[in-house]
Order: sequence, then C-alpha cells, then structure tokens
Amino acid sequence: MEKIYNELKDIVGAEFVSNQPEELFIYSRDMGTMLPAAPDFVVMPDSTEEVQKIVLLANREGVPVVPMGGGLVLSGLTRALKGGMVMDLKRMNRILEVNETSRYALVEAGTSQGILQAYLKRHHPGLKHSIPDAPPIATVGGNVLIHGSGHLSQIGGFHSEMLNGMEAVLPTGEIVKTGSCSASPYWFSRAPLPDLSGLFIGWAGTTGIVTKLSIKLFPAHPYNDARVFITGDIELIADVLHRLTGTQLTEDITAGVSCIIGRVQIFPMVIINYGADTKEELTWKRNLIRASVKKYIDDKTGGFAPLPPASRADLLKAPNPQPTQVADEKKGGGFEYVGSIMPIELFAGAYNIGVEISKKFGIDNLMAARIIGGHCMMFSYTYTFNRAIDADVDLARNALHETNNAVLKLGGIPWKAEAPAQKEIIKHMDPNTFQLMNRLRSVLDPKGIMNPGNWEVG
Repeated sequence: MEKIYNELKDIVGAEFVSNQPEELFIYSRDMGTMLPAAPDFVVMPDSTEEVQKIVLLANREGVPVVPMGGGLVLSGLTRALKGGMVMDLKRMNRILEVNETSRYALVEAGTSQGILQAYLKRHHPGLKHSIPDAPPIATVGGNVLIHGSGHLSQIGGFHSEMLNGMEAVLPTGEIVKTGSCSASPYWFSRAPLPDLSGLFIGWAGTTGIVTKLSIKLFPAHPYNDARVFITGDIELIADVLHRLTGTQLTEDITAGVSCIIGRVQIFPMVIINYGADTKEELTWKRNLIRASVKKYIDDKTGGFAPLPPASRADLLKAPNPQPTQVADEKKGGGFEYVGSIMPIELFAGAYNIGVEISKKFGIDNLMAARIIGGHCMMFSYTYTFNRAIDADVDLARNALHETNNAVLKLGGIPWKAEAPAQKEIIKHMDPNTFQLMNRLRSVLDPKGIMNPGNWEVG
C-alpha cells in the first residue's frame, strides 16, 4: 500500500493524493442513507494522461477505482464498496471549446454546472445548457453519465441524450473517443457512427473513466415566463401533461405534490417554463399553452394560478434552489430520493405509492415529476431525515427500499439506483440483457477494478 501511495504521489503530486483518515472519512459517504464505505486512497488527477497513469497502476496492482464527479449523487455510487481509491475529477474542470453555430460545448468531465453556466453567461450570452436542480458544484460529466435531467429536458430529453461524444480511459488504460470526434476534429454528434457512448452511460463507473465530453447547448432567450396549473384531481395530471407537452413550446415541465403527515394536503400543481425572442412570441406561446388545457379551465376542474413577481422569479431560476432546501427540513440535514423513470400515464399510480408508503412509515414525502421530452417522466419521492439520529436514517432507508420495489412493480425503473436497488432491478431485468452487461464488463475490465460492487448480483 505504501508503494502504491508513493506512485500516486509521483503521478499527481503529494498535495493531490491522501490516505489520511479524516479525508477518507469524507470520501466514504454522501448525503444519502447508504452506509459508509471507506477507500484506501483519494487521488485528484489534473489531466487525461494522469488518469491513464493512475488506471494503469490500479490495473497492474488490482486496486479498485471509483470515479467521482461532484459527489452529490445521494445514492452512494461513489463509495468504495471494496476499498481501493476514489478518483476525484474536480481538478479537470476546463472548458475546452464552445461552438456558437453548431451549439455545443466541449468540457472536461470534472467541469461543474456552475462553472459552465457562468462561462456561457459571460462569453456566450446567447447560449445555455440544461442545468439540473442541484448545487452548482455538481459536474456536467456526472449528470450526463447517470442519465440526469434538467431545466431543458422537455425539449432536449435526458442529459445523456444531449451528449455528442466523449473521451474515456478504459480500465486497461487505453484512451478512446466515441462519436464524431473519433473521426473528425469536430465534436458535433454521436451519429452516424456505431454508438459506443452507451458503454459508459448508466454504468455507475464500472466500464471506464470519462475525461472529456461534448454536450448540446440551446438558445438563451431574452424573454422567459413560468405558469402554474393547479387541479384538485390527481387523476387529471397525466392528461394535463400530455396536452402541455403536445404544444412542443415548453422548455421544462414539472409536476409536484406532497404528502405531509398531519398537515393540509397541497393541491397538485404543474409548473411550465418557456422562453421567446420577443414579447409578442412569449404572448403567443402563453396563449397556445393555455389553449391546450382549456377543457379543464372551462369545466372548472383546473386553472392557472396568479403568480406574484417574486414567485415567478423563483420559478425561472436555474438551478431551482427549492429542491436542495429540502435537506434543511429536519435538523441534521439529510435527504434522499427515489428518482424513478416511468411513462407519464402512471402519474396517479406513482403518487398513490408515495402516499401509502408515507402513511406506513409516518414520514413526509415530497413528490415531483420532471417531464422528459414529452415521452416519459422522472418521478421522485423525497424523504428527509435527521442524520444525527440512526433510527431516523434507518426509517428513511427502509422507506426508500420499499419505494424502489413498488416502482418496479408499477412498471417504472429506479434512477441512479444505489447498490441494493440495482440488485432489485436485475431481478426484473431480462436475463439475457444482464448476461450481455456482464460480458461487456469482462471485456472492458478483465480484472474487475472499476467500482466493484455495482451492477452485481452478489
């Protein structure tokens, strides 16, 4: 172990590698409910070449490697379940290119959402990227690789669908490129070549380490608005969402409702965000959006709520600060959520699952759904807990586990699933699909060093 530590120092410098207990403690956990698992080392490379040298060392010595972006995944995907090293990529935060005409940005994988957002506002004010509702330190690469979503997901889909290509270091040390950049100096598309980017998306860091990626950018409209549609009937929400997405005029649509034990039930609401290049276009879009749900306005089963200027301004913020404020609901500052991907028509069923589990465990549940491209939704169940009270953490962990199972039974799939949830997904998965996953991993990572303990049965 001392030999490995010294070699890591030679690669990245003494100040960017540690085996000190206080730092290993920090890197052994995240803000969710999963139990800690400490690494033997933490290392912070500064370049693709340093990543490659570290991987070659790990492969030679059989040392597990856990790649980490912002460390905000909540479901424990960056815990070193079998020891080894956590590779923190936050030093690799350079913006390498912004193409104004073709609207894409090439960044290093550790580039944070906040860095890219600030850079675009300053140097390319006519462009923006899809921002998740997470703290600004969350990384662009991490969110793409977990199939994340953000405030442009209604027009752009999952963040993984906004990926044009990438550079990655394989577990055996080779550096590869996927997408147009593998055959052209431009990082404009994953088509028309065989799509190898999927070998790294959704795999929880078990197939390699992405070091650079190109993502799509979108117009930053000078005029923006938000509207809130409210109905008292949860069964209507799926059709409301269907009608709103059918306009193809919106940038983001989220639906939220809560189950707060012992309090007044809040009406389910749908938040619609859209932008335009002129005031006239904004008015035109607003009228068409209203017309899409006019049926419910006319029969008085729903309608748009008036928004004070301060509330409207909050709804237009990206990232929206409200989701992260959930962590402060209880003393001790803990929260985790089951993000489940499912068809839009399952909204009412998903909501009923949340109510039942909240009542069973006596725990508050804040539920929301972000619509992805008008074709599916990310329905989240958020449970808060006091991190200082073990029984409170256990209660939330059990509620999350039961929610995962209920989501799978309903027909959804838990998103960025923690290791126990991965095992439940595998039980529902076509066995030939799981066998294919194992064959691919054995080819890419013959020594099994990449984030072991994830996407495994045992």
